[in-house]
Amino acid sequence: MKCMFRYSFMIIDFSAIEGDIQATLNFLKNCGYAGVELNLTACVLDRLDELESILLSNELVVPALLTGAAYEEGLCLSSPDPEIRQRTVERLKSYLEIARRFNALLVVGLLQGLRRDEAVTKVANHRIIAGLREVGLAAIQQGVEVVIEPVNHLQVGFNNTLAEVQQLITAIDVPVFKPMLDTIHMNIEETSLTKPVYSCGKSLGHVHLCESNGGVFGRGNIDFKSVLHALELVGYDGFASVKVYRKASLEEGAQSSIELLRNHFQV
Repeated sequence: MKCMFRYSFMIIDFSAIEGDIQATLNFLKNCGYAGVELNLTACVLDRLDELESILLSNELVVPALLTGAAYEEGLCLSSPDPEIRQRTVERLKSYLEIARRFNALLVVGLLQGLRRDEAVTKVANHRIIAGLREVGLAAIQQGVEVVIEPVNHLQVGFNNTLAEVQQLITAIDVPVFKPMLDTIHMNIEETSLTKPVYSCGKSLGHVHLCESNGGVFGRGNIDFKSVLHALELVGYDGFASVKVYRKASLEEGAQSSIELLRNHFQV
């Protein structure tokens, strides 16, 4: 059977490839990827013009942009400090311009903060909702969609499950927001790898495919065949970004993982 969605590869640590961006992106294209998901680190932000040119020459698109690196700069939507919260909102609004430039989704996850930022969930969510509502209104003007990622409780303090993210989106009440899913986080927080896909249905905004140990596909516990089948059944036609960040080089992770996916769908 042939999937309706396309595969992209997530480059989390851009510094690992910046010595030869052209060769890396050409390699990913030859593997069969149609896109490259980028993490908005300082390295990426400094080389947007170059990246845009190389991506275009390789006929690769950017389906989504990750925003969590800004948390390492002290930015946080749930911070008790209103100045930090506003700076976080302004940073996300500046990222909307980049997302529009690359026709990409903007992913929000880690910038919600951790429990050490705010211990009380209700208070944290009140701040997160207010901040993301402001970002969402700006996103309407930019014509950009924003997806909120349910991230496991070890990495993000709030809205760890799909149900919690769906409630958050309802509370924000701005139509640019959609839920997304990541198999590594679902494996920790959900009771099923397929029910969240069915729960989202047509509202599913984006997907990350990641093995349970963060390594090469097939060397952990994720049942990718069932996940891909569920995506097909709900008619998902966006991008599924392959994420390999441990126990493998970029080349090994990218090639071996897409080969496993080919065993389930024609890519």
